[in-house]
Amino acid sequence: MSRDYIARDPRTGQPIDVGTRRGKTKKRSEKEGPWMAIPQQAVIPLATGQMETYRVGWMEKDYHMDRFDAIKALSILSGTLAYQGHKILLDCLMDNDPKIRIAGLFALPRVAETCPDELFDHLSVLLDDKDSEVRKAASECLKSVVPVFPSATESTLAFELRHPMKQRSSAAFAGLGDLCQTWPQVACDHIDELLQEDSIYLRRSAAGLLRKVLSKGGAAAWDLIGWALEDEDVETRRQAAKCLTPLAHKEQRIATILAERAILDSDSKVMLSAIRCVEVLDTDHGRARDLVLAGCSHKNASVRLACVKILPRLMGDDILRNHCNALLRDETDENIRKELQQMAFDAQIEGTEAQKNAFLAPAPKVPMIDREIAESQGKSVGLEELPPSEPNSRDSRHR
Repeated sequence: MSRDYIARDPRTGQPIDVGTRRGKTKKRSEKEGPWMAIPQQAVIPLATGQMETYRVGWMEKDYHMDRFDAIKALSILSGTLAYQGHKILLDCLMDNDPKIRIAGLFALPRVAETCPDELFDHLSVLLDDKDSEVRKAASECLKSVVPVFPSATESTLAFELRHPMKQRSSAAFAGLGDLCQTWPQVACDHIDELLQEDSIYLRRSAAGLLRKVLSKGGAAAWDLIGWALEDEDVETRRQAAKCLTPLAHKEQRIATILAERAILDSDSKVMLSAIRCVEVLDTDHGRARDLVLAGCSHKNASVRLACVKILPRLMGDDILRNHCNALLRDETDENIRKELQQMAFDAQIEGTEAQKNAFLAPAPKVPMIDREIAESQGKSVGLEELPPSEPNSRDSRHR
């Protein structure tokens, strides 16, 4: 697999003064609430307990904010207050009250964008917190920060992806799905390792993300599709085969090579995905043409039918009829025979009298305006009239 090395900050995942950024910034979906209306100068006193409540107006209603709301509001602090809020957040993440820890996890993603020091270490600890609600909040927090901080969360994400608890692994895979959009090359590394796992669940889940890295993953993504197509698990192969048609719109040569492999698969769904890929390929390309012609004799009837329907794109009328007649000699499936018979039918020879006469019908009448234009240019339209015959000289003498 070809991978380009990019030096990155281990805390933020950002490239260190080299080239342009390959990923795109993920637009964070933030939850809004009355806590956003707390003035910045009141957030820290309220979060540390120096103030018990603070009244704010939000959406034309009045609310009394408490310490839990102020901890959430640590995410809105800026400037010097943001660094003070970072220290308070570290204390909140170690607080004995589970609700305080949950509120701290809520604020962690935004605070980490300003000052990430030690925050991800606390996050990895809280993923194994004794309180189930805290663990759930930590999984949601990881899901949110993975697309923005891929380097800082790499080992934590790898562990959570393989966690036996479905809720934790599902949240991790959701984060990996978002990472496919922001840092596809990093996501390809995770998918690469997951496809080598013994767990069928991990391989299937990883294969399900292949379409997300297809557009920007480059050669690494193509390799992953090829490896997934060779997996012993049929569902993993099906997920990989679904990528063939989108790949055909982007890289016809690679898609043709992978389709040749998939069309020989023992699973009919994988084969049909390969056929759908072939349908969008440039059939003037020799390998794609040969693939269709070979598929017309495939042992699977669905594959044969799909390939037969592509034949009109490959051949002219006369050659198509001859080829269909040759296939009809060995074809036993009624649906395919009907399709072949329809293609082999020659209305000029085998049609009804009306169909035969249709080919002998006169050409449509030339509109008068076209006739006048042609005549004004000295051109004749339709059959030219024969010149008047000159009288025979012998006849004229007899006269």
